[in-house]
Amino acid sequence: MRINIERFILINIGILTMAVGLYYFLIPANLAVGGVTGLAMVINKVFPVIPIGIIMTISNIILFALAFLIIGKEFGGYTIYSSFLLSGVIYLFEVISPMDKPIIDDIMINLIYGIIIQGIGMAIIFYQNSSTGGTDIIAKIINKFTHLDIGKALLSADFIITIFAGLTFGAKLGLYALLGVIINAYVIDNVIAGFSKKMNIMIISDKKEEINQYIIKTINRGTTLYYADGGFSKKKKNIINTVVSRKQYIKIKHYVQNIDPDAFITVGFVHEVLGEGFNFSK
Repeated sequence: MRINIERFILINIGILTMAVGLYYFLIPANLAVGGVTGLAMVINKVFPVIPIGIIMTISNIILFALAFLIIGKEFGGYTIYSSFLLSGVIYLFEVISPMDKPIIDDIMINLIYGIIIQGIGMAIIFYQNSSTGGTDIIAKIINKFTHLDIGKALLSADFIITIFAGLTFGAKLGLYALLGVIINAYVIDNVIAGFSKKMNIMIISDKKEEINQYIIKTINRGTTLYYADGGFSKKKKNIINTVVSRKQYIKIKHYVQNIDPDAFITVGFVHEVLGEGFNFSK
């Protein structure tokens, strides 16, 4: 398996972000919001001598085979790395910064901040075609065969964990955990949708050739050219249409403004792009 450095870095950022949300907000508040982490919290409550990090590690091994067999070697490999790193980071936090109680003694604050921080981390990891193991793997399998959004698939997989949480930590915490699972699904799907957004650009300019070549050769994106008549001016118009990322749009905008200050540019957000030059897996 060939390692992509950018992808590797983003997965590490996602893991660190997720660990902060879990360890400093959700775990000390006993908010078992699904996943192997939630299951580990339930087991740790019943058997306090077993560290949460160790429980997570053992539980994840059971599901690794499914990741390799059903999703593929690449997903399985990155999932093994991500799950062990998350367990290791949480265990490291337990050693260097023991938490006997939540930072803020307000369950709703811990739930909201913990879920948002964790959800952002999970979205980054999922978007890189990886997971942290456990029910994340089940969610990915559901997503593969049903095309259900990954956040909603995770909600389906984690629902049973919240039932155990309610039985272990009480109905109140169980209901908070269920709310957390629902919010987590919403955060993940919306963050991933934000990553996936592209920009549809329409440029009307007399510098058609220069702009078209810049987009094709420098930005490395395809274009579609149109020819139209101006409704007011009655003049012939050259229209260039392309779909690019936010970063690419900024480059194109600056280039167009520099070579043709009179150019007319319209921009629209596109939530999904399928076809040549775009990754179907994301």
